[in-house]
Amino acid sequence: MTDREFATDVVRRLQAAGFRALWAGGCVRDEILGVEPADYDVATDARPEQVQKLFRRTHAVGASFGVIDVLGPRDAAGEWISVQVATFRTDGNYSDGRRPDSVTYSSPEDDAKRRDFTINGMFFDPLTQEIIDYVGGKADLANHVLKAIGDPAARFEEDKLRILRAVRMAARFELSVDSETLAAARRMANQIRVVSVERVAEEFRKMLVNRHRSRALLLMNEFELVRPILPEVGDRFDDATVQRMDNLSGALSFPLAFAVLLNGLDAKAVESITRRLKLANAEADRVSWLVDNSQFLFESLSTPTSRLQPVLVHPGIEDLIALSRATAIASGAVLEPIGFCERILQTTPPEQLNPPPFLTGDDLRAMGLKPGPQFKRLLDAVRAGQLDGALRTADDARAFVRSQTAPA
Repeated sequence: MTDREFATDVVRRLQAAGFRALWAGGCVRDEILGVEPADYDVATDARPEQVQKLFRRTHAVGASFGVIDVLGPRDAAGEWISVQVATFRTDGNYSDGRRPDSVTYSSPEDDAKRRDFTINGMFFDPLTQEIIDYVGGKADLANHVLKAIGDPAARFEEDKLRILRAVRMAARFELSVDSETLAAARRMANQIRVVSVERVAEEFRKMLVNRHRSRALLLMNEFELVRPILPEVGDRFDDATVQRMDNLSGALSFPLAFAVLLNGLDAKAVESITRRLKLANAEADRVSWLVDNSQFLFESLSTPTSRLQPVLVHPGIEDLIALSRATAIASGAVLEPIGFCERILQTTPPEQLNPPPFLTGDDLRAMGLKPGPQFKRLLDAVRAGQLDGALRTADDARAFVRSQTAPA
């Protein structure tokens, strides 16, 4: 069973039990656009306890807000299928700028009016193929317009992250932004600082891996969101940053795209940003490595093998090549140094490009040396000699170490 089939079955079972049930939100927008939804949400007049009685396997992910996860079978990939079922509701005040303090169960029309943007406020009956639209979302989608539902300031006041989500939605679906929605977003841009950094980082992840990422940067400039989120960058992303982003093609990793944004900043600033946004350690390390080495490949034609090979065998080398190529195209620099590195990677066997080291710390201890600062210095020197061809065997390496540690 597919996600779509299960989401249809959930609606069918709710309607058969006498309840009104419809697909809601982003999956309806995607249905109209002919895009496969990432997930399906169902809205119903059934109360949470009624939903739980109707379905055998459920999980109360937000029962106080009327939200129940209904669990289905496994999909073709072996993952459990689930659909969130929420009771039609209106929301009370949002004192924390994220969640309503209270909810009141209501009608589909009231439920639609509490949502963020008109394109996300529609319903769809998969059994009759009927679109139910109380907010003008279908017309806005046809006219390629992103518009907040009702009073834009009120929608943004409820959840400040919606200001950044407006950027992502407009970029992803190639929409112009309604003038009143844009004006409210710009007035409230500084309030994005009250949103948890984890939620902001997640929006960045979704925004930057999408193929419309460069448009998203331009919209962030237009929304005046750059300084509130990335003060180290300044007031706006410059033309070179946007052009580098535009030169990235195809699927790409979030660390690569984020490194494009931060390229040119010093290590301290990059570390400050990745820590503030609480990126995963692996993401933060990759971003820092990419920014630190952003100019390295341009000097590859004259770089000693001992310095070049460790970079070429790094797990992030493909991202570094993509970053370097995008930078070169944006600045008009020659591409030959990057092509040189690609040829090495394509033609050199892995065991030659990254051979086992002649010596390890255990070998130095076996030679009678005591661990200390000299260990790293000696091992780095041996590795450099190995990669440059000055040392050809482990015996050569040991002889070199003895020459460096013999009493004067």
